[in-house]
Amino acid sequence: MGPIRIGVMGAGIIGREHVALVQASADATLAAIADVTDAGRAFADGLGVPCYTDYLQMLDQVELDAVIVALPNALHVEAGLACIERGLPTLMEKPIADSLAGGLRLADASEAAGVPMLVGHHRRHSPDMVESLRAIQAGELGQLVTVSGMWLCRKDEPYFDQAWRREAGGGPILINLIHEIDCLRFLCGEIESVQAVTANKARGFEVEDSVALILSFANGMIGSFVGSDAVPSPYIWDVASGQSPNFLHEPGDCYVIGGTRGSLSVPGMALWRHAGQGHWREPLMRERLQPPRSHCYPEQLRHFIAVVRKEAEPRVSAREGAMTLAATLAVDKAARQGGRVLVSEMLTS
Repeated sequence: MGPIRIGVMGAGIIGREHVALVQASADATLAAIADVTDAGRAFADGLGVPCYTDYLQMLDQVELDAVIVALPNALHVEAGLACIERGLPTLMEKPIADSLAGGLRLADASEAAGVPMLVGHHRRHSPDMVESLRAIQAGELGQLVTVSGMWLCRKDEPYFDQAWRREAGGGPILINLIHEIDCLRFLCGEIESVQAVTANKARGFEVEDSVALILSFANGMIGSFVGSDAVPSPYIWDVASGQSPNFLHEPGDCYVIGGTRGSLSVPGMALWRHAGQGHWREPLMRERLQPPRSHCYPEQLRHFIAVVRKEAEPRVSAREGAMTLAATLAVDKAARQGGRVLVSEMLTS
């Protein structure tokens, strides 16, 4: 089968990253770009591909096999529905939508039409995540019991020059935590309930700069997570994994998953178990798991191409993307209300 023809909606920072990946792939070709800006048109002209200010024109006038949507979040639902209506498999940048209702609408439409949608939670394609899930499913940790995680970084001051990043809704819960929630769901299973507290003392803005969570999972696990955008550290997946093109690599860990037979640190991939009868009076043994050396962004595109060719089901379907959004919004609600929030309540409210 020849290269699939991909159209890209949005020529901003993320859209251009997708374009570069498509151009680097032997199994895909960039057919067109849709973008409303002069900069987007100039970018497309430089690549020698047509540019449309109306993405509907691109969908209707260009022969396409698939679409990548890298538009602002508020445009995801209508763009995704337009692709589904035309039978075009779609890679939808995360979050799937700017509201849970929108995300569920896309999930329902994708399933009803039988048109696959892959949501761009790229970490699920990272070798550390894939190998961790393999070890968990193989029973190497035993029955899962606990998980602990951190996301600690210090954002630069110019980042906050945009007023909305200093106001409610512009903080790490809704911007950054969605990545962590998706990783926890991927590795540990469905989140049943969340409790959360926030603080804003480090920066003094209206928006939170720090958050702490208590999580319960449907499989009986419990967990905790702490995050802040005001703390310099290597305890952030983008830095510790070496998978991000935007951060220098400082090898380390940001998650520890505990089971009845062992504990696994991620992305450092140290699996700790006791010798003998497997209890605390026996020596501890460390095994370093060795995932393949690959990068999550090209792996995500390879997977999307397999989905388009009907060789694979989406690793992060529209329904999965909506569930991650529901759990993230549950954190925001718990922090605001100061109580325990069931994710199921988010889905029925």
